[in-house]
Amino acid sequence: MTLSQWILFALALQVIHFLGTWKLYVAAGYKAWQAAVPIYNAVILMKIINRPSWWVILLFIPTINLILFAVLWVETLRSFGKNKATDTLFVLLTFGLSIFSLNYSKELTHLPDRSLRPRTSFGETVSSILFAVVAATLVHNYFIQPYIIPTGSLEKSLLIGDFLFVSKFHYGARTPMTAVSFPMVHDTLPVLKVRSYLKKPQLPYFRLPELQQIKRNDIVVFSWPADTVRQFFVKEKGVDKPIDKKSNYVKRCVAIPGDTLEIIDGLVHTNGIKNNYSSRARIQFSHSAYATKGVSSRNLVAQGFESFNRSYKIENITESSYRELIPYIIGRTGNTVDNFVVITEAKGLPTDLIRKLGLRVTELLEARKEMNLTLDEAEKLRALPGIDSVVRFISTAKVPNETFFPNKIPYDWNNDHFGPLLVPKKGMTVTLNRENLPLYKKIIADYELNELELTPTEILINGQASTSYTFKQDYYWMMGDNRHRSEDSRFWGFVPEDHIVGKPIFIWFSIKGINDGIKNWSVRWDRVFTTVDGPGERRSYFPYFIGAVVLWQGVVFYRKRKTKKAA
Repeated sequence: MTLSQWILFALALQVIHFLGTWKLYVAAGYKAWQAAVPIYNAVILMKIINRPSWWVILLFIPTINLILFAVLWVETLRSFGKNKATDTLFVLLTFGLSIFSLNYSKELTHLPDRSLRPRTSFGETVSSILFAVVAATLVHNYFIQPYIIPTGSLEKSLLIGDFLFVSKFHYGARTPMTAVSFPMVHDTLPVLKVRSYLKKPQLPYFRLPELQQIKRNDIVVFSWPADTVRQFFVKEKGVDKPIDKKSNYVKRCVAIPGDTLEIIDGLVHTNGIKNNYSSRARIQFSHSAYATKGVSSRNLVAQGFESFNRSYKIENITESSYRELIPYIIGRTGNTVDNFVVITEAKGLPTDLIRKLGLRVTELLEARKEMNLTLDEAEKLRALPGIDSVVRFISTAKVPNETFFPNKIPYDWNNDHFGPLLVPKKGMTVTLNRENLPLYKKIIADYELNELELTPTEILINGQASTSYTFKQDYYWMMGDNRHRSEDSRFWGFVPEDHIVGKPIFIWFSIKGINDGIKNWSVRWDRVFTTVDGPGERRSYFPYFIGAVVLWQGVVFYRKRKTKKAA
């Protein structure tokens, strides 16, 4: 909706409010005109229903205002003696319009001193739930949002199964843009698996003042610009979602507005200087380990390596035993009993299960093993006895393609050789021509909502021939630390400022094997209650938290005991 449309909509609501309540204002001892003055009429209404004036502020907070509207409708009825369950149900089903019948009834009696306590235990429960939902929604939308790492694009900086607290206020909380949405859920209602929001109306983008700006190499949560997902991991073309309902991604911001980014041999450079990361960052690349006598998986596991696969030949596989092994298998080769090989992750097949099933299993000793390693880990692996060499994979083929941004031939960028590319900054002006237009086409047309047309001779923006463009907002370049296993800006381009969600600040829990079923879960206690990034080794504050809880409970117990003695 445009600004003028929102103004008309607000005026229409004021007219409806006045027509449906002006006699109620008079019956409560106020003037009819006071029901017609925007905002002021809400302040007076709070006095009529005997509720605090600060509730008016909640009327302007998206999502929360939807809950409060329903509460105000019910409270208005009860302030005039309408306490029946049927009255409450009817006003909710008619979205408050049944108040018109009360307003124009012959007898109106205002109850200024009515009890505000619910008359039943059910009413008490509903009131408590509503208060909790409002408070939780405020925290969720403007302060802290819980988040779970579902994929390995930031391994080993952030791990699959890390439970994060994401700060909304560090970069300035983005107010909800979707006006009608179910509170406390993102894009899908649990269990029902249906959309949790209405696409229209949409509120304009607005962000509260920031505490800090995004710095180069910060880990950032953002709304995925290229989202075509109705449910996470299920891609569907043509799924159009509002910005604040797009899937949330977490990546490292390797280039900020105004930077010139280039990837050389897989290493990120900004403004001609190779990026330096914090000591906790674990930038990984695909490597191949070679050994003429075979690379021993057991030795790798013993040395702490985990990012590789293992192959097992099974001589006496059956359909029933195969079903038992499925949770541990990520692939297989061979289709006959004599040639049946399964592929697992580094943890391999459970020995107890193999014995239980009576299987004859032999692990294949491979002369080459693909591994995902940091540069330091690669050096450690090279030093192990029996390892001949460790080679980092670097994509050198410069082939025109549509896979990597800007997804247009003749651009030939790839995972390891990319750019140079200027990251747009608000107010920056670039010269436009047919060669560089693919780099900024999505920004101009999709993110900044201009009409873009390319004719045989001209570039038309909003119908005007243009040889330059000035950007309206900042943009960022996001990449995963798991460089060869991350879908990031190299594939879909810039992240606009209005897609920024927040800053991960705390890991409050961490489960290893979270995608392997609850029986395979194990808690990573060394990561519980640790900060996400920063200098020095990771340090858990969990013991301090437990100590604080014990101390607090001790104080509570002491005060209760003291109160009893005094009585």
